[in-house]
Amino acid sequence: MIAVSIVSHGHGAMVEALISRLLELPEVAQVILTLNLRESLTLPADQRLTLVKNDRPKGFGANHNAAFSLSRQPLFCCMNPDISLPDNPFPVLLATLERFPCAALVAPAVRSPRGDLEDSARHFPTLGSLLSKALGRGDGRYMITTDQGIMFPDWVAGMFMLFRRGDFSTLQGFDDRFFLYYEDVDICFRCWRQGLPVVVAQDVSVIHDARRDSHRKLSYMVLHLRSMARYFLKHRGGGGRD
Repeated sequence: MIAVSIVSHGHGAMVEALISRLLELPEVAQVILTLNLRESLTLPADQRLTLVKNDRPKGFGANHNAAFSLSRQPLFCCMNPDISLPDNPFPVLLATLERFPCAALVAPAVRSPRGDLEDSARHFPTLGSLLSKALGRGDGRYMITTDQGIMFPDWVAGMFMLFRRGDFSTLQGFDDRFFLYYEDVDICFRCWRQGLPVVVAQDVSVIHDARRDSHRKLSYMVLHLRSMARYFLKHRGGGGRD
């Protein structure tokens, strides 16, 4: 029913544990693991697992688009390798998609390893909102609360996105000109522009053990800024859903 795409960048034991966990879940019919960097992993012998080894590193969107071309299931899930699943999120996510047949994608709430809710759902950025953030006047996040059910945010972070296959095809997947960062903002922007809502099921959550590389490494900061500029040029300064 669900094909899960994971791209590993040397995540080792973390991705091994995630693969094993996914293969325990009855909703997962296919797992496509892309090794974006060379690494040695101990993986289960399971016919549902497809292993892709890149000759050279590719961007976030290009890797998931390539995995989509190998998928054969009606639902396609992009998932970061640093996600863990203490509980099975898919029954609630599938029920949410059934409840909202026009939605292109659904995402869970996201928690840190300490249990704190992360800012995985945000308003679309604009030049004004970035200035406001720089001045400490808010960063555009929605307040996720696990007792309030469904939310329709502008965009959700690409660490966990569950798409209907037909909608991912209609959107032509991620724009792989974004090597890293803002590809999730871009695809959600295009969802809303095509009348395809983005949904967060707040009453189910996954754990994200984030590295926050753009906050620590200059090269990732440069990538972040480049992607930000590409997004604003592509969408003429950002804006709302209409």
